[in-house]
Amino acid sequence: MVLPVELIKLIDLVWYQLLANSCHKAARKVRNYGFLFGNSSPPNKPSQQQPPFSFPSVTKCVLEGRDSATIACDIFGALLKSQSVFPYFMLVAFEGGSVIRAFLLLLSCPILLVLDYELKLRVMIFITFCGLRRKDMESVGRAVLPKFYLDNLNLQAYEVLASTGSKFVFTSVPRVMVEGFLKEYLEVDDVIGTELQTVGHYFTGFLSKSGFLVKHRALKEHFGDKKPDVGLGTSSLHDHLFISLCKEAYVVNKEDSKSGSNSVMPRQKYPKPVIFHDGRLAFLPTPSATLAMFMWLPLGIILAIFRISVGIFLPYKIALFLVTLTGLNLSAKGCDNSTSAKPDQEKRGVLYVCTHRTLLDPVFLSTSLCKPLTAVTYSLSKMSEIIAPIKTVRLTRDRKKDGETMQKLLSEGDLVVCPEGTTCREPYLLRFSSLFAELADEIVPVAINTNVTMFYGTTASGLKCLDPIFFLMNPRPGYYVEVLGKLPKDLTCAGGKSSNDVANYIQRKLADALGFECTTLTRKDKYLMLAGNEGIVQDNKRKKP
Repeated sequence: MVLPVELIKLIDLVWYQLLANSCHKAARKVRNYGFLFGNSSPPNKPSQQQPPFSFPSVTKCVLEGRDSATIACDIFGALLKSQSVFPYFMLVAFEGGSVIRAFLLLLSCPILLVLDYELKLRVMIFITFCGLRRKDMESVGRAVLPKFYLDNLNLQAYEVLASTGSKFVFTSVPRVMVEGFLKEYLEVDDVIGTELQTVGHYFTGFLSKSGFLVKHRALKEHFGDKKPDVGLGTSSLHDHLFISLCKEAYVVNKEDSKSGSNSVMPRQKYPKPVIFHDGRLAFLPTPSATLAMFMWLPLGIILAIFRISVGIFLPYKIALFLVTLTGLNLSAKGCDNSTSAKPDQEKRGVLYVCTHRTLLDPVFLSTSLCKPLTAVTYSLSKMSEIIAPIKTVRLTRDRKKDGETMQKLLSEGDLVVCPEGTTCREPYLLRFSSLFAELADEIVPVAINTNVTMFYGTTASGLKCLDPIFFLMNPRPGYYVEVLGKLPKDLTCAGGKSSNDVANYIQRKLADALGFECTTLTRKDKYLMLAGNEGIVQDNKRKKP
């Protein structure tokens, strides 16, 4: 009976807040315009409007000599350029919950507009977390949110934070939403936030007994009589009370956050590069952007089905013409100079070595070349095999067996391989497996990149069978295919090079063509980080004991 009682209390609070806000706004109007009916005093006296504190901008903070200093700040509005918390609750609701949960959160926006900050957070917490599994929140906090936090990081505020020795973040949002990012990427020592109530492995959607965190009170409780050296906050009254308890206090003004390059965090200055991240949403889900996404969703599903059907049933040139009319942009380069097998080579096919962005890479390469290809992959769902317009063969991860399989396929025709073994969304290339270099001397590197605006066409923890559909649901998805020249024989194993040397050379060549960075990370590293497994699709055909 705990849940119904708590729910009734929340409804009472919301209803009371709605009535109180309406009465308060009416009273303010009567007071402000009362002087027209006999009150000679002006509605706004300058002396009453002056804030009790005045602190310098964060741009005035000196960074040198703070190695032993202690800083206290919030993440929203201070470390992040935006003070709005709605997009991050929406990410948790959509990626960790479901489309229905995300839609309910969107429907709450009109109510949220009339609530005060505390009650607004309580409503968003209830919708987002009620019945949500703890492991789903942990997955979103580890694999989804860091990408969006880094993209919204305020450069000036981060430089102040990074210049100090001890870092403490106080925030009213649930601690579980920010703690992982703050500790792993910004090296924050401790995060003090609102705690959520849990029952077993699930969140109830309500706050724990400690209640809603008030930052200036939490700072007093945490530090006692000792004051932090630096306080960082916004120009709001609550943040003024918070940072006034520090020896030095600085504010991040909205004007500073919107000033352009001074507050934008360039990728090369990220405290830690984001090579892997998960989730379907490719945009920051503000209320207006989320509304646009839900309005597009029905049309996007129809459009994806049409694009898939065209690719399966129609010839290459006709299919390419029709999908281009639907908004898909395919930019192909070097396809006219593609290499074909010579007659004296026992009809062995060409081995195309591609970067891996989505499961559709071989399909778009085949479409660009206007000829059938065979693709090999490590993990492919049955749905992807059914809808694939080209032949696909699954590998076993047994090097000897996979080598024999690929040799046989090369004897039958041209073959496509993605030696990274998994997709990567960011401008990085994972380590190339060297197996392909041992199988063929006629190797053609292919640089592939994609562009999406609404949905990512890859996932580590979701349903892989939906990957092509999500990619093709984008309003204007883009594919870039550049077929590079055939690898000279003296750079192949036939020319005396080792298979590792060949793989590393092709990796660097493809990275240079795309402007990407090479890494030594592997498929296993990606899946262990994002999904907690090694990314191996289990064979459902195993006999039951």
